[in-house]
Amino acid sequence: MSILIEFIVGSVLAIYFHWVLQYHEASYIVFGIGLLLSLATYLIKEQIKVTQAQLITLYEGEHEITQALDAITDSECQQKSQELLTDFKRHLSQLRQGYLLLNQSEFYLEGVKAVEQATDNVKAVDPLNVDWDSRGSLVNYYQANLNALARGVKITRIFVMNHRSLENSNILQTLQQQANDGIEVRVAYLEDLHSKGSGISSLDFAIYDGRIITDRNPPNSHYFGKRTNKADEIEKYQRLFAVIEHHSQPFQV
Repeated sequence: MSILIEFIVGSVLAIYFHWVLQYHEASYIVFGIGLLLSLATYLIKEQIKVTQAQLITLYEGEHEITQALDAITDSECQQKSQELLTDFKRHLSQLRQGYLLLNQSEFYLEGVKAVEQATDNVKAVDPLNVDWDSRGSLVNYYQANLNALARGVKITRIFVMNHRSLENSNILQTLQQQANDGIEVRVAYLEDLHSKGSGISSLDFAIYDGRIITDRNPPNSHYFGKRTNKADEIEKYQRLFAVIEHHSQPFQV
């Protein structure tokens, strides 16, 4: 309505200058300026509406969390809410770094997809599991490994264990099976890695063609694992793999 009033006022002034004062040039100038002012007013108001809607959305999002926290009155619930808020902030930090957070089924599915897309090499560091042939997710993941080997993909897997693990015949069988299948199996000992003080942050991750990283989160984490394809994070994991590989040795029966 205000824009319409501005347009009408400008038009009336232009008509007044044109018909009453017989000042034709001024009438055109007044009409043009009035038209431009009406258009500018319309655009400014539309931009204000868009900005206002965005600010309201942001405010409501922040206010919703604050209001929910303020509504918690029980002391134990308040303590738990602070723990959840800490986890939430940590997850947001990982998302900002380019990590896709995954539950267990999603984690192994992403691993299978990454192996299937690999064309050159797969470099993996794994804690020693003796149930590669009993858990469905690991069976499918290992089958994807075998399919990749058949395509000519080189797979290097470093198993991290302690020295006493080699006394377990099931563990030796797992290592021997993977070596027989064509995987380059290496062994790194926890005692050596910890004693070197190398600042190793993860012992359960894989690098696929230097393009994709999957990393298993610590056992007490809310999410089972994460995936990223950011170049700086991949470079960090490649350095980490090189450090672990330096402390490892080829597996021999």
